[in-house]
Amino acid sequence: MQNITNMQPLADRIRPKTLDEFIGQTHLVGVGKPIYQMIKQGRIHSMLFWGPPGVGKTTLARIIAHHTEMELVALSAVSAGKDDLRRVVNMARNDDRTPIEKLAGGTQSSKGVLLFLDEIHRFNKAQQDFLLPYVEDGTITLIGATTENPSFEVIAALLSRCQVFILQSLSEDDLREVVRRGLAELGVQMDEDGITFLTQFANGDGRNALNLLEATTRLYADDAEGHLRLEHIKLALQSKHLRYDKANEEHYDTISAYIKCMRAGDVSAALYYLARMVHAGEDPKFIARRMVIFASEDIGMALPTALVVANEVFKAVETIGYPECQINLAHGTVYLASAPKNREAYDAYFMALDDVATHGNLPIPLHLRNAPTKLMKELGYGDGYQAYGEQNRLPDKLKGRVYYRSSSESH
Repeated sequence: MQNITNMQPLADRIRPKTLDEFIGQTHLVGVGKPIYQMIKQGRIHSMLFWGPPGVGKTTLARIIAHHTEMELVALSAVSAGKDDLRRVVNMARNDDRTPIEKLAGGTQSSKGVLLFLDEIHRFNKAQQDFLLPYVEDGTITLIGATTENPSFEVIAALLSRCQVFILQSLSEDDLREVVRRGLAELGVQMDEDGITFLTQFANGDGRNALNLLEATTRLYADDAEGHLRLEHIKLALQSKHLRYDKANEEHYDTISAYIKCMRAGDVSAALYYLARMVHAGEDPKFIARRMVIFASEDIGMALPTALVVANEVFKAVETIGYPECQINLAHGTVYLASAPKNREAYDAYFMALDDVATHGNLPIPLHLRNAPTKLMKELGYGDGYQAYGEQNRLPDKLKGRVYYRSSSESH
């Protein structure tokens, strides 16, 4: 009845092989979009895929290799070392294209080697430095995948030679299509409320949805005669047979709990979630970066020096590393959780950003404009500018708009 005897994970079994089968990321792979155009032209250059888990980073790399007929070598930065990279380089050097042709990327007639490096943020500086010259001269074409901001985790020289593409969480409609494909592969049916639960539970992660669907099928499909219901999914969630990848769901849930506890001023709870992350081997720089963001977003003008403290914690973490830096993280956590909170600067900025998105580039008042030429001066650029005092400095359409008002002004 249902196809559950295959030991290969469901997510791998139904992984799309062509661009037409790919789900989501239409801003990148839709007709006329950047990656669609690269594949169409057969010109692939080095790039980084930045996005949350389960949104198609690995799949998209495989599809690019398939369509361009490049030889794909997939490595994980968690386990790969320089020896693995040397083997890839040696493989690529057997390609008889000239360096100039290699810089132009793979084509149907000149295949080349495509290195897919998952979790590239796990590579240290020395490992990234080793990769750099081979990416630079076109010996290999690199696709790096990361869940972390590449600006922080990828060295500047390598980052400058790669185009960064941001992949987004899958929409509920995308996830419904993922689930339906999974149901077809497994040969089972599911009530609509069960499908809805799966798409909401997955939180934008296609792999999460498929893992839970597969576990539910293995446990209950026979009893349900191939027709699964919502109650079966909820039972499967409680089962010890279902395991979650600590680096995925727990990673995001725990950092979310940590931030919310600091926001609430609950020092003990914040320390507990910090301890869970440290004990699980979470990257200390990831935690410290969240602290820097929190200092400006949630504490802001209530205690501006919080940003200084958070930055110093980040520097300490970079310099010292585990295990000692856990003390710096604890120190910073207590300080930030105990600090007064004020989101006025954060809220004010995003009000201004919303006006920019709504109104576009409104004309800047003449008295604020630069006047480097005689013509500009004659046109009134810079006339009437006052360094201090009351004067409208916003575009006329936003005259009188107030984004930020300090707590003392609002009372």
